[in-house]
This record gives sequence, structure tokens and C-alpha cells, in this order.
Amino acid sequence: MKHPMRKELEAVRDPSNAEFVLKLCPGMERKRVLGLKAPVLRKFVRELERQDLTEMFLNDIPHRYLDEDLIHVQLISRKKSVETILERVEEFLPYMDNWMVTDALRPGIFKTDTELLEPRLETWIASTEPYTVRTAIGLYMSYFLDQAFHASQAERISDLRFDHYYVKMMCAWYMATALYKQPETAMTILKEERMDVWTHNKTIQKAIESYRITDSMKQELRSLRRK
Repeated sequence: MKHPMRKELEAVRDPSNAEFVLKLCPGMERKRVLGLKAPVLRKFVRELERQDLTEMFLNDIPHRYLDEDLIHVQLISRKKSVETILERVEEFLPYMDNWMVTDALRPGIFKTDTELLEPRLETWIASTEPYTVRTAIGLYMSYFLDQAFHASQAERISDLRFDHYYVKMMCAWYMATALYKQPETAMTILKEERMDVWTHNKTIQKAIESYRITDSMKQELRSLRRK
């Protein structure tokens, strides 16, 4: 199937920005990147909705371009039902093969119903697919470090042993965020050395670079670096 707006997407390709995107996504095939910037992607999202082509676009998977994948997650995120979003994410997870797409999935409606979301995250984080795991960790970070937090979530993430750069980076990002949102739990995890050495030290690095972490905590974190 070919959705009716592909030619319009191709007509506004941005080669210079495509080169920038390719540097951010090592291993991405050049032919998959049009290089459309965020305002252009949002314009196409609105146009697909205006023309009532959203469902046709969402059913047209796998997409040819990374840009289409980014449009896809934006369309999913604009759905009005948590159940519908979760069904659509489940369908699309096998095609989410890079960090830009996983990290673009942040539906605002998830803030209002974490109870429906959490069982899916528990399944996704146990996947053998790295970008499914990264998706789960990113959503834990965005929606479960405030009122919906409980320590077992952070412990589950700290105990992951998934040898993939983009999974380990997301674990470090999650834990660095937890250091200012849930400092008692996060500091305990670091002091107990629950994470692998690389992720442990990367967490400390990211936290020290953050303006949200106090100077006194940064000083303590420096003492927790591992060799």
C-alpha cells in the first residue's frame, strides 16, 4: 500500500538536515531519511488529520522513510483514548528501530491513566528487542517518576542487563532523572551498585551535567564512581 501523501513528503526533502539526522542515527540507511524538520512533520500530521487519512497512514506499515515513522508516532500520540494508543503502539513496536522514533512517543494522555499503561510497560521491558525495551524505559521516565512512582520500577530498570548502547543510555537517563525526582531510591540503587559499571558511571555523568541536581549531591555522586 502507498499512502497518498508520500509524493508530497518526497517533494520537500531536506538533504542538509538529512545528513544531520544520519549522524545522529548511526547505521540508518541514507535512502530512509528525507530530513524533514519538526515543523514540516507537524504540518503533515495536521494535513493527514484534515483529510481523514490518519487510519490509512497508520495501516501503511512498514513505512519507507524514518520521517514517516516520526509522523506515525505523532498521529498515535494525538489519539483520544489510552486503549487505542496502546493498541496502535503494540502494532508499531516491531517497526520502531531507532531512538528518534521511540523517544518521540510521549502521548500527553498517558499522564491521566498510568494504570492502563504500566502492565504494557512491564511486558515491553522484558522484550528481547532493544527499541521495545527503550520505549518502555522512556515511558517509565516520562510518566512514572512522580505520583505513579514506586521503587520496584526503578529496581527493575537498574537490574536490566541488556547489552545495547541505546538501551543502556536510556537506563542512565532514567536513573539520572530519578536522582532529582526520587533521590532516596536512586541513591540507594547507586550505593548498592545494582547497575552494570558502564550504566552506573554514565548515570553519574549525566546527573553531574544536570542543573537540576544540587552541588552537594553532585559531590556525593563523584565519590560513587566505579572503576
